[in-house]
Amino acid sequence: MRNLPWLKQTKKTSPEQHRLNANQQIRTLLNDTSVPAAVRNELIQEFTEIETIAEKLQKGEIHIAAFGRVGTGKSSILNALIGREVFSTSPLHGETRSMQRSDWTTANSDHVVLIDTPGIDELDGESREEMARSVARVSDIILMVCEGDLTETEFNAVYDLSGRKRPLLLVLNKSDRYSQGDLDSLIGHLRDRCAGFIDPGCVLTASAAPRPEKVIRIDEEGNEYPSQRPREPDIRTLRAHLWTILEKEGKTLAALNAALFTSELDGRIAAKIVLARKTVADRIIRNYCLAKGLVVAVNPIPVADLLAAAGTDVTMVVHLGNVYGFQLSRREASKLLLTISAQMLLLMSAYWGVNMVSTAMKTISAGMSAALTAGAQGSLAWYATYVTGRAAETWFAKGKSWGSEGPRETINEILDALDQDSILQTARGDIVKKLKTITSNG
Repeated sequence: MRNLPWLKQTKKTSPEQHRLNANQQIRTLLNDTSVPAAVRNELIQEFTEIETIAEKLQKGEIHIAAFGRVGTGKSSILNALIGREVFSTSPLHGETRSMQRSDWTTANSDHVVLIDTPGIDELDGESREEMARSVARVSDIILMVCEGDLTETEFNAVYDLSGRKRPLLLVLNKSDRYSQGDLDSLIGHLRDRCAGFIDPGCVLTASAAPRPEKVIRIDEEGNEYPSQRPREPDIRTLRAHLWTILEKEGKTLAALNAALFTSELDGRIAAKIVLARKTVADRIIRNYCLAKGLVVAVNPIPVADLLAAAGTDVTMVVHLGNVYGFQLSRREASKLLLTISAQMLLLMSAYWGVNMVSTAMKTISAGMSAALTAGAQGSLAWYATYVTGRAAETWFAKGKSWGSEGPRETINEILDALDQDSILQTARGDIVKKLKTITSNG
């Protein structure tokens, strides 16, 4: 049998070592105290699944899950593999309401568990399909059972399951209903439709519950009596294919799939943490924007404006560093600000030009006109701090690095993505509103 497409062969690592490595990855992830409680709660289902995988590895289990539409014979396929009626095959629509499982004794005595799932086209299908995806994540081999050409729902399911990097077998059940010519044609069609994501050798036929054979009994007098004779299930090809996989790669496959799921979950956790950090960082940046805008707007002394503005930005950078797990001194934060400011020279020049022109207006104006003048100046400070904060956040998110792009390109991308007029209008509105509040309370 050729190398299977879902598994890169490794001669140096034994199945037991794969299992130990996977267990170590799982334990490291489960015991990672750096994962915020909110992220764990949001991914509670995935953490439950990984606990199940850890238990599965400990027991040395290999899981095979069957999927398909209602009535395709998923349960019959599994019963035929086991050799007895374990899974319900009631003619009632959607008899399988929840995941069911049973042990299967195989030729090489692996501890194999067969899993039956609800039909993918049942009512309330969204929740049941999610359960099916959950089972697929913790399964080592997947059987997609059909009874003819794939419907759109089946094709989408096959395509989705093929991306989970587990062995996927497409099983055409009820093959006894086709003539040999029609069967050959249908198998060829299925292989063509799934070319590119299912190996042709993984498209198989089966007849888990064949229709009774019609026979004519003739008595001694020549009278004919029609009757029916039950036929044995024909799953020889499927059973042989599964046994080959289990014998060749079973234990290694289970360990590698566990490691793959752990890696996927680790990636999801990282993405959730990034999102949480960005949410907190956004709130911090906007708070400092308003604080700096107000300081610049209400302070009538230009030099004090400069000092207050710089001090606000330094504190913001230190605060952002804490969010991303970096402890910066004010000296380090000031150095980062110098790098960012150098790339914002034109913006900062425009800001300080308006600052000097409007200072005189602040000293002679009163009431609303002062608020409006100060608001215009403060909104530029708000804008400058916003760009500075985004640039610093990007630097922290990349591990205190600008990456291959460098600070100039990074800041250019931030500026290009911003609607300057909209941001300045928002900043001005926030500052004027706050100034009115301060004036009315004063």
